[in-house]
Amino acid sequence: MTDQAWNDRDWTAFDVTVADHIAEVALTGPGKGNAMGPDFWRELPELFGYIDADPAVRAVVLTGAGKHFSYGLDLVAMGGTLANVLADNAKAAARTEFLEALRKLQAGITAVADCRKPVVAAISGWCIGGGVDLICAADIRYASADATFSIREVKVGMVADVGTLARLPFIIGDGHMRELALTGKDFDAARAEKIGLVNDVADDQEAALTLARETAREIADNPPLVVHGIKDVLDHSRSAAVHDSLRYVAAWNSAFLPSEDLSEAITAVFEKRKPEFKGR
Repeated sequence: MTDQAWNDRDWTAFDVTVADHIAEVALTGPGKGNAMGPDFWRELPELFGYIDADPAVRAVVLTGAGKHFSYGLDLVAMGGTLANVLADNAKAAARTEFLEALRKLQAGITAVADCRKPVVAAISGWCIGGGVDLICAADIRYASADATFSIREVKVGMVADVGTLARLPFIIGDGHMRELALTGKDFDAARAEKIGLVNDVADDQEAALTLARETAREIADNPPLVVHGIKDVLDHSRSAAVHDSLRYVAAWNSAFLPSEDLSEAITAVFEKRKPEFKGR
């Protein structure tokens, strides 16, 4: 596929434009609130592979279409990924299949983190679960005042496993990291700025996007190979730790994800009630 062809392609989960050395990527779903379903996970590494390889692109703006950045993992659409490992008497084959599927999901987020073109995220509305995984893979983050974040996985009986626990400790302090991951609480843009998750907070969605575009413009105006070098050097000191963390959590969840608490959490989501966890 030529550079022009990838840019013109009709992506299912993204709107993509490229102009004046800047690629703008907007999450579009197709799930409600830009939820991350099979199309998102299939297209994400492919899209960022093209962006990484295209010399016409020097910086990336990443945002969400509509009011929200992302509701996170689309549990309904991704149910097939969980089905076999959650089935009664799931043994080595089902767990190995889940491990391989999980590593593919991780690879999608890693494609964003490893892209040589710096990624600047503009976040508004909800940024939940997988949305936090994705913004942790960006280089720079801006939020609108209405943005709300949550490392929500603990609330649905899961250990966050596609990047947050590996990358966020390099962005915010350990105490904040543990509080937010262990409680799954919502936190606003002011808290996100205070702990260093976002660089700045703008009044509204358009103002946050303007900040992201301005920063991407400044980056794109610099010598591209030097920009690549700066990002490579900055990433080098933490890359081994991130890789090790991702492999460990993939093995952990392949072994321990199936539980009565997970089933209860998923049921409670669909029944719109508070789950009752029993540690089983």
